[in-house]
Amino acid sequence: MKTAPYGVMWFHRVFRRTSIPALIFCLFAQTVSAQGLLRDADLEYGLKQLAAPVLTAAGLSPSRVKILVVDDSSLNAFVISTDAIFLHYGLINRMSNAAMLQGVIAHEAAHIANGHLTRRMNNLASARTAAGFGIALAAVAAAAGGGEAGAGVLLGTQSSAINRFLRHTRAEEASADQSAVRFMRSAGINPAGMSQVLQLFRGQELLAETRQDPYTRSHPLSRDRMRALEGYVAAYGNATNDNATADYWFERVKGKLSAYTRAPKWTLRRLNESPYQDVRLLREAVAEHRQSRTKQALAAIDKAITLQPNDPFYHDQRGQILFETRNFSAAAAAYGRAVQLAPNDALILSGYGRALLVEGNVNKAKQVLEKARTIDFRDGTMLRDLSVAYAKSGQKGMASVVTAERYALRGRMKDAGIHAKRAVDLLPEGSGPWQRAQDVLIASERAAKRR
Repeated sequence: MKTAPYGVMWFHRVFRRTSIPALIFCLFAQTVSAQGLLRDADLEYGLKQLAAPVLTAAGLSPSRVKILVVDDSSLNAFVISTDAIFLHYGLINRMSNAAMLQGVIAHEAAHIANGHLTRRMNNLASARTAAGFGIALAAVAAAAGGGEAGAGVLLGTQSSAINRFLRHTRAEEASADQSAVRFMRSAGINPAGMSQVLQLFRGQELLAETRQDPYTRSHPLSRDRMRALEGYVAAYGNATNDNATADYWFERVKGKLSAYTRAPKWTLRRLNESPYQDVRLLREAVAEHRQSRTKQALAAIDKAITLQPNDPFYHDQRGQILFETRNFSAAAAAYGRAVQLAPNDALILSGYGRALLVEGNVNKAKQVLEKARTIDFRDGTMLRDLSVAYAKSGQKGMASVVTAERYALRGRMKDAGIHAKRAVDLLPEGSGPWQRAQDVLIASERAAKRR
């Protein structure tokens, strides 16, 4: 989990400021701040394994719909486009079994499959580009608790409409509940996990809205909904087979996430709670690393690698520990091994490219980082490193377009526009990178006109 340019865990917090207690990238960073995403190859792979059977049952592609973790300790989950489901890490930490987490994913997948996003996305730029992604997430940040003015001006909407951006209707919730239970049953997952999730929020509807968990505000809860869900579960039946794969990845996802988001001493006291030895060692390595006990951290992750020598994510974790303790050559070797085992994982490629760049191997770093970007453009740290690699290679136009995309991803549209204009002037007209720069420039100009 990445701890680099913005305060990060390497499991990186893509960026973090402090004022909005909600989500991700803000549009007017000089006046509005937001939370970030937690990006980690191991974490996202584990979530993909948990989500895949549910997404397939929903008629969605597991390779297209990413499960992303929001750096927020409150309880929430949401969708803003058809290709990503967002989970707060606080919600994951509260789950007690795989079926509960899969139930949340199934419910959000149902909002996608049932077409509940169409009317909302009509008011947003495409979320398939860096600029569109930043704009959409800024609207979510505003809807979740602040910044309505900035996002409202950009989107041309009233603050009351922005505030309702995430709020599903009761009809949508009923539809999503029923579909989610059906998806879970089809995937062989106990649909009672859905009921267990809603039990976490029982009584929330009686609180003042300002005291409710964000999930309750965006997903209306009522006794009728609870009864209806129990009816769906009873109708579809609870009998399912145990799934050792889901159980393992749930323990690994929650174990690593809690090791990074809770105090190291808390983690070390609870190592034996995990039934899997390699997960215990992973958690130990993270906790020791966070206490700057590098020798102990490396010893733990090396034992995990001995147990799972072909697991790319343990080599990736080793690379992170070495990189963050400034052992760059050894870090590059560890990341290189991880890339051999997972050649198309964008976050592992990003770490490898960063290590190569620090080592001074600019050309190879650029190739690796370019590949990472083609797979996943949402990684702000990778974009920063790629812009540096381009600059060191004398490719000023490419450095400018990637920098523009990085600022757009962070919601800093004025800065994004400055670099996009520079890129448009430097790049061959009509080329792919020139078109990317134009996308950011247009978004920036629209933002400036509506302010």
